[in-house]
Amino acid sequence: MLGVHFRDNGATGVYRFVKTEGYLADEAAGTLTCGSYGTIDPNPQLSALFKPIRKLLKNPASVSALPLDDRLLALWDQGHPYVLDLETLETRGEDTLGQLDDGQAYAAHYKRDGRTGEIYSFGITYDLHPALNVYASDPTGQIRQQTAIDLHCLPLVHDFILAGPYLVFFISPVRLNPFPVLAYQKSFGDCLGWHPELGTQILVLDRYSLRVISRGETDPWFQWHFGNGYVDADGCIVADMVRYEDFATNEYLKEVGLLNIQTAAPGTLWQVRLDPQSATVREAVEVLPLGGEFPVVNLQEVGYYSRYTYLSTYRPGADVGRDLWGTIARFDSETGDATIADIGENCYATEPVRAPDVLDPDRGWILTVVFDGDRETSEVWIFDGDRLDDEPVCKLALPGIIPISYHGTWRMGHGSWCVSLSLNTPYNFE
Repeated sequence: MLGVHFRDNGATGVYRFVKTEGYLADEAAGTLTCGSYGTIDPNPQLSALFKPIRKLLKNPASVSALPLDDRLLALWDQGHPYVLDLETLETRGEDTLGQLDDGQAYAAHYKRDGRTGEIYSFGITYDLHPALNVYASDPTGQIRQQTAIDLHCLPLVHDFILAGPYLVFFISPVRLNPFPVLAYQKSFGDCLGWHPELGTQILVLDRYSLRVISRGETDPWFQWHFGNGYVDADGCIVADMVRYEDFATNEYLKEVGLLNIQTAAPGTLWQVRLDPQSATVREAVEVLPLGGEFPVVNLQEVGYYSRYTYLSTYRPGADVGRDLWGTIARFDSETGDATIADIGENCYATEPVRAPDVLDPDRGWILTVVFDGDRETSEVWIFDGDRLDDEPVCKLALPGIIPISYHGTWRMGHGSWCVSLSLNTPYNFE
């Protein structure tokens, strides 16, 4: 986890491993002791047949970060949150948020209402009675309400949307075959199969009661991430997402980790409008035909209309779907135009994060960590959000290479930025 703190006298930061139970076990053994999304457990146990799949997977707490007033939560899809110190990033242990039991997972992607501070999240239970657990938390992070929705299948659900009074889950036709995982024959990721004949299932919930309002079905597609959701003037739910035509992205991500990308799996920004009372898709349109990922909006506008969506995109001329993201785009939903920040040849940026200007709420800054493959260095770059195609207004050199990561967030009102990633060594920098 990388934390960067901006103060009147400059920027400081720290990055550290999250000392999870699995990390400490590996460190003590000097080798891998447990499987996870893409790895197989090296120590088969007959008792695995009697354990939930969540218990067979190492929780690296490495996908995203949820900053609260008194602590930082490090998140992963099939585990409990790990608590970190906001300043030092030292690990304090797991957190049940007041209600999570041993079999419940708390996913990496939450939604926080920027106006009320309420937090919504979910977790999938993979066992004989698969369920979608949905959680509503107060601004302190404590779960105040939850529900379990029977799924009757083992899907892959990574993200969802908050749209005004609704929570919406798009369940793509990816299904888990659990038996090779339980038999230690394949990793979790290798047991996920694409079944387009099942279509994409849609669940619409009331955010206040967590009651299912409607269920629907539409064309098959896959998405990892949503940009935002809101309710338009006609009462329809509008959802922005990076959409894939199939699940080749799973193979692509495996090859990225092996530094041998062979599979093209480009996703593009789409907008979907649906009727909340019937979960019927009224319209699905590709709004930005530019390969990309990690769409984000102003954190204060999550769940409400947001004009601009920021995302990592491929550099023009890149081998789309076989490269990494070398530009950042700001998509304007009112004009349909995209402003591009070109990071430079052989340079790659993490997910863009928007930080609001404390003196002007309509203005913001875009932060990212850039890895320069030619110089073998990493830097924090800050762009003016309204002049994304200009040079960065600031570059902060980091003393070591930061691996290309997933997600980050801004700690509202405190001048701190957190990015979740894998690291080699802990140290402070200025």
